[in-house]
Amino acid sequence: MDVREAIESRRAVKRFDPLHRLTEREVDELLRLARLSPTAFNIQNWRFVLVRDPQRRARIREAAWNQAQMTDASLLVVICADLNAWDRDPARYWRHVPERVTEAMVRTLKGFYGGNAPGQRDEAMRSCGIAAMTLMLAARELGYDSCPMTGFDFDAVAGVINLPEDHVIGLIVTIGRAIEPAGPRGGTIDEAEAVFEDYFDDPGPGTPDRTPDHGAG
Repeated sequence: MDVREAIESRRAVKRFDPLHRLTEREVDELLRLARLSPTAFNIQNWRFVLVRDPQRRARIREAAWNQAQMTDASLLVVICADLNAWDRDPARYWRHVPERVTEAMVRTLKGFYGGNAPGQRDEAMRSCGIAAMTLMLAARELGYDSCPMTGFDFDAVAGVINLPEDHVIGLIVTIGRAIEPAGPRGGTIDEAEAVFEDYFDDPGPGTPDRTPDHGAG
């Protein structure tokens, strides 16, 4: 399956075969590919929690308003991020480049994230989203279906997986063999509403004018 086909055929499946199991080799390959997902400054701040224990899966299902895919999918991955990955021996993220480059990157990274809690969280969410898409497309290439999920009690799931205080949950991805195809795609907005060239044509009433003012010549 090529990338285009994987993107076009990936759907959010809700019903999985509860008897199907992925092989360990398949799981390893999915995680290997997910870990190739890009991150800012190469901080690799995503963390993947594979919830296999049936009792923990049942508790997550309870925290997700009894959505069946939480227990029936072959694999449940809670995609989290370490908010302090930027400060955990950051030189190791560039250990294969010249030392002067490593030193410059560490300085830049600390200047960007140090004391910037909103920036740390924003980066965490970006990394989780990119990793989730990589994981779902990798699953599709292996012939499996998936479902990205945020419909759950984040605090409850954090308790189930013993989430460290300086980590956040981005989303859950369930993967397995569908027993019922996804329904027809919902409506898609027009390209003109989604794609712009250079700038937004009409920001709407009440929106400040952000046109640069270069002053008099």
